Amino acid sequence: MEKDWKEVFVTDQEYKAEIARDILENNGIVDVILNQKDSAFSSFGSIKVLVPEEYEEKAMELLKDLEG
Repeated sequence: MEKDWKEVFVTDQEYKAEIARDILENNGIVDVILNQKDSAFSSFGSIKVLVPEEYEEKAMELLKDLEG
């Protein structure tokens, strides 16, 4: 992963990461989902949504309601 990607959303639920991805893509923001959940114990780990650094602020604004 390139160093200019920024984490804008973290969850332990895959469906929330997919919702975040849909919101970002519908607003023209390229994103990557990084699933760090343990394959044997799904209660361990997290799923992160990353965007290029130049979209970080806009992405955070778009996703602020999703976190609550």
